[in-house]
Amino acid sequence: MSGAALGIEIVVVFFLALFLLHRYGDFRRQQRMVLFGTLLAWYLCFLIVFILPLDVSTTIYKQCKIDHEEHTSVPTFNPVLSNHTATNTTATPTKSSLTMQCYKPWSYIPDGIMPVFWRVVYWTSQCLTWLLLPFMQSYARSGGFSITGKIKTALIENAIYYGTYLLIFGSLLIYVAVHPEWHLSWYELQTIGITAANTWGLFLLVLLLGYGLVEIPRSYWNSSRHGHLLIKTYFKAAKLMTEKADAEENLEDVMEEVRKVSESIKYNHPLRKYIDTILRKCPVDYQEKMGRNMDDYEDFDDKQNTYPSERNLVKLHKQVIYAVQRHNRTRVQWQILLQQAIHLEDVAKNETSSTHQFVHSFPSSEPAGWFSRYVYTPTVEWYWECLLKRWFYRLLSVVLTLFSVAVVWSECTFFSTRPVLSLFAVFIQLAERDYNYLYIEMACFITIFFLCTCVYSTVFRIRVFNYYYLASHHQTDAYSLQFSGMLFCRLTPPLCLNFLGLIHMDSAISHQDKQQTAYTSIMGSMRVLSFIANGFYIYYPMLIVLLCIATYFSLGTRCLNLLGFQQFMGDNEMTSDLIDEGKELIRREKRKRQRIEDGENRRREWKERYGNPREDYTARNRSSHEMKETNYSDTVAPRDGRQAKYSRSGTRAERDCIELLQDAEPLDFNADSLTDDALDSESGRHAGGRYLSMSSSRSRIFDDV
Repeated sequence: MSGAALGIEIVVVFFLALFLLHRYGDFRRQQRMVLFGTLLAWYLCFLIVFILPLDVSTTIYKQCKIDHEEHTSVPTFNPVLSNHTATNTTATPTKSSLTMQCYKPWSYIPDGIMPVFWRVVYWTSQCLTWLLLPFMQSYARSGGFSITGKIKTALIENAIYYGTYLLIFGSLLIYVAVHPEWHLSWYELQTIGITAANTWGLFLLVLLLGYGLVEIPRSYWNSSRHGHLLIKTYFKAAKLMTEKADAEENLEDVMEEVRKVSESIKYNHPLRKYIDTILRKCPVDYQEKMGRNMDDYEDFDDKQNTYPSERNLVKLHKQVIYAVQRHNRTRVQWQILLQQAIHLEDVAKNETSSTHQFVHSFPSSEPAGWFSRYVYTPTVEWYWECLLKRWFYRLLSVVLTLFSVAVVWSECTFFSTRPVLSLFAVFIQLAERDYNYLYIEMACFITIFFLCTCVYSTVFRIRVFNYYYLASHHQTDAYSLQFSGMLFCRLTPPLCLNFLGLIHMDSAISHQDKQQTAYTSIMGSMRVLSFIANGFYIYYPMLIVLLCIATYFSLGTRCLNLLGFQQFMGDNEMTSDLIDEGKELIRREKRKRQRIEDGENRRREWKERYGNPREDYTARNRSSHEMKETNYSDTVAPRDGRQAKYSRSGTRAERDCIELLQDAEPLDFNADSLTDDALDSESGRHAGGRYLSMSSSRSRIFDDV
C-alpha cells in the first residue's frame, strides 16, 4: 500500500474539483483557459487538504523511529568487569523498550516524495494566485476585440495590483536587511515571501472562519424549521424579482444602444467587424430583430454621420457581456427559487395529511424511474420530508455546533503546550501513544475538512455587488470563477499551517523539538520574522471569538440593512413587506403554471377522445382536396398567356379545424406577420434574416466565447 493512498486521493480529488467546476461553470460557453485555470487552482487547494493527513501520519512514524533508536542506544554502566571501570556499552532491549514498537502506517509515503510533491503543489498555486489568475481575470473581463488589446488592458489593470503586494514584500525585505544579526540569503528571501503571503491569507482566513463557524450550524438548524425557511424563500423571491427586472431593463437599454450603433455602421465600414463580434454576444431573439431591416447594399458616408470610436465599442462590448450574463443568471435562479418555494409549500400542506402520502402540486411529466417506484415512494417521501428531515438537520446542527466550540477553544489555547489545552492536539497525542495511524488520519481529515467547509462555504456564499458571485447551475461568470480560485490559493496554505498549529505539529508555534512535516519544511522557519511567528500567528486567531459573537447576533446583517441593503430580518417592517410581496409573486407564478398545465390536459383529453376519427377525417379531406385540385386544373383557363393560380379551398374556420385535428404546433402571436392566410405562408420566405453568421470561432484558446 506504499504510495497507493497518495495516488488514489490524487485521482479522487481531481474528480471532486471537476464536479464543482461543472456545477458552477459552463463547459460549453466559457473559455478553455478560464476553466483550466480555475480547475487547476481548486484542484491544488483540495489536494493540499486531502494529502496533509497522510503527511501527519508519516511524520509521526518517523518520529517514532527516532525515539526508538535513541531509546535503544542509551549508554549504561557494566559492573561485571573485573577492574570495576565504567565503560559505555549499548543496552540490550528491555521489556519497556520492546513495547515501544513502530508500526509502519498503511498509507506510508516513502522518503523524498512528499517534499517534492509539496514544493510543486505550493509554488504552482502561488504562481496561479499572484500572477496568472489576476492576469486571466482582467483578460476575460476586458471588452477588447483582439488578443493584443486584451493583454494591454490586463497589464494596465494589474500594474496597481502587483505594485501593492510588491510594496508589502519590499517593506519586509527592508526590515530584514537593516537587522544587524541577519544576512540575507536565498532561503531567507524565500521565507520572507512565504511569510508575507501567509500573513495576508491568515488575515482573510480568520474573517471567513469566524463567520462560517456560526453560520453553518445555524443554517442547518433553520433548515429544520419549515415555516422559517418558507418565509425566507418568499423574501428571496421578492429580492430576486427586483434584480431580475433590473437585469431585463439593463439588457433592453444595452440592446437599444447596440441597435443604434449597428444601424449607423454599415457592412463596408472598417468598424463593422467589431459590431459583428458584439452581435454574436447578444441573445438570439435580439440578433434576429437587429438582422431585419438591414440593407447590405447601403454604403456608409463619412460626411453624413458621426461614428463611435473603437474605445467606445470596447466599452459597449464589455457592457453587453455583463448584461447578458446577468440576465441569464437571474432568469435561471428565478426558476430554481420558484421550484424551492413550491416544494416548501407542498411540505407545509402535506404535514397535516392523514394518508401519509406526499402529494405534489405539480407532478413531474416525466415517467418515474425505478428509484421512485420501489425505494423513494410517496410514503417514504412523506416520512422524510415531513418528519425525519427536520430531526436529521437538528442533530447535524448540534454536532456542527460542538465542532465549532472545539475550534474556537483550540484557536485561543493552541500556543499552550504544557499543559496541552488544544482539544485537537489532545486527540492526536492520545492516538499517537498507541500508533493508531488510521485514527490519526481520520481525526486530521475530519478536523481540516470542517475548517475548510467553514472557510470555503463562506467563499461560495459571499457576494460583492454582483461583480463577484458564485451561482450554481452553470451561471457563474469567468471573473467570479477565477476570483474564487485566487481566494482558495491564498487561504489554503495559512489554513493548513493553522491546523498544524492546533495539533502541535508546527515547531515555529509550539516550540517543540519534534520531527517536522514535509509541508512545514517547504515553508521555511518562521522565526526569521519573529514578530510574526511569535506575535501575529499566535494572538491574531483569538479574534475569532469576537467574529463569532458578531455573527451570532447578526451585526453584519444589521449594518447592511441600515445602509440600505435589504437583508432578512425577522423583526423589520421592510422584511415583512418583502415577504408579502414574495408570497404574491409565488402565487401568481403558480396560477400561471396551473393554466398552462390545464391547457395541456385539455389538449391531451381532446387527442384521446378524437384520436381515431381524426385519421378518417384527414383521409376524407385529402381525397376531396385532390378532387377540387383536379377540377381547378381542368376548368380554369390561362388568361393573357399566363397560367392562373388557385388558392386553397374552404373557409378560415375549416382550416383552423384541420390544423387542430392534425396537432399542429401553436403559432406565436406576431402583429406584423399575422394574416388571414397564415397557413398558406409556409412556402414564402422569412420576413427577415440574420445579418451575420452565428457560428463562433474556436480555433484559438484565447478567442472570446
